[in-house]
Amino acid sequence: MTLAPAVRLLRWNGPLTTALGLLLAVGAGLLLISLPLTTALVLIVLTALAVAALVEPLLGIAGGLFLGLLRAYLQTEVPQIPAQIGHLFIALAAAAWLGRGLLRRDLRLPRSPLLLPLLGFVGAAWLSLWNPTDLTGYGLPELVKWLELVLVFVVVAARLQERHILWLMIPILLIGLFQAGVGLYQFGLRDEGPEHFRIPGYDFYRAYGTFEQPNPYGGFIGMTLALAAGMLVGAVERGRRGDKETRRGGGDSPREIPVSLSPYLLVPLSLCLLLTGAALIASWSRGAWIGFAAALLVMAAALPRRTRWGLLAIALLAVIVIGLYHADLLPASVVARLTDFAAELRLEDVRGVGINSANYAVIERLAHWQSALEMWRQHFWTGVGLGCYEPAYPAVALINWPFALGHAHNTYLNLLAETGLIGTIAYLVLWAAVFWQTWRITRTTRGLTRGLAIGLLGVWTHLAVHNFFDNLYVNNVHVLVGALMGAVASVQVGKFASLQVGKWASLQVGK
Repeated sequence: MTLAPAVRLLRWNGPLTTALGLLLAVGAGLLLISLPLTTALVLIVLTALAVAALVEPLLGIAGGLFLGLLRAYLQTEVPQIPAQIGHLFIALAAAAWLGRGLLRRDLRLPRSPLLLPLLGFVGAAWLSLWNPTDLTGYGLPELVKWLELVLVFVVVAARLQERHILWLMIPILLIGLFQAGVGLYQFGLRDEGPEHFRIPGYDFYRAYGTFEQPNPYGGFIGMTLALAAGMLVGAVERGRRGDKETRRGGGDSPREIPVSLSPYLLVPLSLCLLLTGAALIASWSRGAWIGFAAALLVMAAALPRRTRWGLLAIALLAVIVIGLYHADLLPASVVARLTDFAAELRLEDVRGVGINSANYAVIERLAHWQSALEMWRQHFWTGVGLGCYEPAYPAVALINWPFALGHAHNTYLNLLAETGLIGTIAYLVLWAAVFWQTWRITRTTRGLTRGLAIGLLGVWTHLAVHNFFDNLYVNNVHVLVGALMGAVASVQVGKFASLQVGKWASLQVGK
């Protein structure tokens, strides 16, 4: 097979090509003039994202993530725009990466320690669909979601290099800033909102961004916050090391300011940290708060290069928090929010428990946890089928809780119910590999790379802990997870202050 004719056609730049381009530009301009302003702006943004995806697939992944996080909002508020439009840009980015490799007759596929466990979980999920409760309506769409995560992982791992790192991370943080701004507006500036999101005792409403739900919104914000904190740490570390090398006469030239000390990097990262931190509080999500607290502990453990100093940092943080709590220096409303659910937790059948406004949210979760365990008991090895918790729920629903919530509000119990023991073990193996590879990077790199790895440890910890109380794989957050997994895969352990492409398998196309 030869691609030479296609290559020659793409490289031709004759008068006909120029005329065709001008004709298309004029036609597009006339079309935009005739459209309403809002519609024209939407088309301009979508066109810009499409061009960016073709120029650099990483920007296409970021554009797909931005549009993907709008899914719930578009579905509810703007039904005339396809809610799943973000997937189109993921496909466009993947096609651009694939086409570029084929045209160059050198399609490079990453060989990462994470790829096998990721495919192992997808395989176990596929196995659960051998005899599912509902294959076409629930099972296949959920499987496609995980296949898309694998696709994003491969594209990012293949493309992300030192010169590209900010091409992906800055758009992700900008998306976090956008979501934080929307949430803060909903929290304190709009002066109105859904009544069931009103915070008791205050004239504020829980922030929910474009997720239409505060808890998954808080989860996304917490992951973005951890990423920003890690990158800020890496920027400061890189800057301090650069200053020392400059004073010694080595490293950076005395005329040069280390890029990580530039206000173009430090100021935006600090702003992102401030706004996403405020949005996390505004979400009023217990799961998000607990998840980020756990993320802080793990990041504190990874920050010193010697593990024992990291463990000492964890102990110090714990002592400080306990001291503030006993001294009544923590906000009472926050403490109550974090602790009032503990009184209702119980390891017993909740069918006979009295329900009131104080315990409703906790008992509702416990009821769905109990139903998920019953699904697992009935389908021990392979579950009811990936994504099939909702259609399988009526058969195991508790008498006071006839309606499914879409998932069990606990990812691990949800996986047990849907994919059985095999799928859950595969999922845990995957995340053990992700944590281990990320931890290794924090031990062997410096600067921005190390800061990114520390932030990713926080992201994984937040995801793992928050998933005990909810399911964060909603509203296309899986695109973010796949992209950040790809960032881990792209780092070659042992290289300092840079992201290097790891091991590759080269696929030659044609002669």
